[in-house]
Amino acid sequence: MPRNTIARLSRASVISTAVLINVSSAVLAASVTNRDETDHTVTIIEESTPKDHVLKKDEVLQGVCLKGCTIRIDGDDVNPYELDGSEITTIEGGDLYAEGQESRVSPGSGGAGDPSSKGPLR
Repeated sequence: MPRNTIARLSRASVISTAVLINVSSAVLAASVTNRDETDHTVTIIEESTPKDHVLKKDEVLQGVCLKGCTIRIDGDDVNPYELDGSEITTIEGGDLYAEGQESRVSPGSGGAGDPSSKGPLR
């Protein structure tokens, strides 16, 4: 095989691997969707670095918390949400819920690690 063909194949392999890693990372990352009528400021704290995002109604924040993170809604320092990095979540009634959980149930009715719990993630 000519050298330039081998070099092209090597570059194509490296590029394909990089694309696959980026796609895999996005699949394993968390997402947050704002289902409320009002905007919410979502603070993502990943590796001790906070980053604020303003989510408008029905807006989705994707690809967050690749390695786990803490999320605060509207600057709430008392009740943070801990994510491992693969959750699909929604904001409803100002609280964060895992996709498929019932919303608008009083906090404290169960832990985030308990799949049968019916409260917001905590």
